[in-house]
Amino acid sequence: MEENEFKTIFSGYDPQRCHFNKAILLGCAGCSRSQRVLIAEREALSCLSRAGHARCGELLGLLREKAAFALGITQVGQRLPHGKEMKVECGGLQALSALSGHADPGDIDAILQAAIRQYGSLAEIPYGEVVRAVSRYALRKRSGNRRPGE
Repeated sequence: MEENEFKTIFSGYDPQRCHFNKAILLGCAGCSRSQRVLIAEREALSCLSRAGHARCGELLGLLREKAAFALGITQVGQRLPHGKEMKVECGGLQALSALSGHADPGDIDAILQAAIRQYGSLAEIPYGEVVRAVSRYALRKRSGNRRPGE
């Protein structure tokens, strides 16, 4: 199945696609409000909570906006390359979980609710610390055991 076909089918199936889909599928975060969906041998995540979906959408927008300069992005709102998106999602969630007193980002919804209780709103989070974590976050390197042509 082509990527565009998959996106068309999935968007028709679920209007609440998980905002942190990539981070959860990569394994750097988890969420109690996410549900795995399999479509044509592809895995995606949907959000089971309208309020949680709105919170995550707001946070992801703020993370992208605040980290734009650190990532060398000139226009906020443009689609990020995969590596930069992973830095925003995984690095941002790790920093936010640490600020909220969680050991790791095992439940994104719980972390966001704790951050809102602690700071009053997502806009009031000290993004300077979060952006430092985003810029330091590094994806795992591919193993060197790959054969030529793979």
